[in-house]
Amino acid sequence: MENEFAKHEEDYLDIYESKGYTAGFHFKDGTLIGNDSSHTYTPKDIHIVAEHRYEGMSNPSDMSILYIIETNKGEKGTMLIGYGPSANLELSEFFNSIPETQISDKANINLDD
Repeated sequence: MENEFAKHEEDYLDIYESKGYTAGFHFKDGTLIGNDSSHTYTPKDIHIVAEHRYEGMSNPSDMSILYIIETNKGEKGTMLIGYGPSANLELSEFFNSIPETQISDKANINLDD
């Protein structure tokens, strides 16, 4: 299977993009903003449908999480954030405040049959 070889963020980004998760987002003033749509989102507007955690090969303190997200306005995309000592705390708090009922593995490519 194609995703067996996905070891880095870029590999996963390419696979999710091929599955339609093409929207990009940025974080500003406590909201997530669609890069192309300019729609603004709060945690209650976001569904995490998969996530992948990474540690740097040369430096284990280089840690990141790739979130695969769907919004209440139909946007599907990804957001890569750092975690650990170098994390953006406000962005981490945003993702940590997404309600548990809106977090699943329904799009996780590692669970595909």
